[in-house]
Formats: sequence, structure tokens, C-alpha cells
Amino acid sequence: QLQAFGGGWVQAGGSLRLSCAASGCTFSSYVMGWFRQDPGKEREFVAAINWSGDSTSYTDSVRARFTISRDNAKSTVYLEMNSLKPEDTAVYYCAADYRRGRIVPTRSYEYAYWGQGTQVTVSS
Repeated sequence: QLQAFGGGWVQAGGSLRLSCAASGCTFSSYVMGWFRQDPGKEREFVAAINWSGDSTSYTDSVRARFTISRDNAKSTVYLEMNSLKPEDTAVYYCAADYRRGRIVPTRSYEYAYWGQGTQVTVSS
């Protein structure tokens, strides 16, 4: 089970940190990803991190502004979002898939488990 939280409202240029807590699994065996979706649009990949935290991937629009990290002892993955822009407004979802290695999938169909979303709203 995945539970995401930390969303909210922020002005452009501000920061938020999303968290996603996992339960009922061996967290360190899962690659973790963050996706986002705006109403009427397809779900978009944001960032992903492999099981050990030494391999990450970001979509170009958030690279250098967002940082994904994980704490396997706490079974939690984080998404630190800085310099937020109005176009970052969306519902953010965390996802998990059972795999080790350095590959970090970037497509939603590659993830078997999903949490509920958390709304992020960035005003201009």
C-alpha cells in the first residue's frame, strides 16, 4: 500500500516536499516513481529512483528543480520540488514496481502499484 502526502498550495517560485510511505512490502526491493496528471491530460512521468537510491531519472521539465530520494529504513520516497511553476500544478501520484538493478522505468504501465494522488497547486 502506498500513501502519498505533502501536496498543497504554493506561489510560483516556492517549494514543497511530497512523501510516499509504503507498507506491506519489502520496500528496498522496489523501484519508486512519481507521476502527475492534470485533468484532461495523460499521466506524466516526473521522476524515479531505483531500489538502492543510486540511480535516478527525471523528466526534462523538472530536472534541476526537483529531487527524488528515498529512505529504505522508513519505507518512504520523497520528491523535493523547488522553483515551482504554475505548469507544475497537477495531482501527483507515487508508484512502485518490484525490481532491483539500476534501471528506473519511466512509463506508467511499468509500475504495478499506485498510491492515491496528492494535489499540488502553484499559483502565478
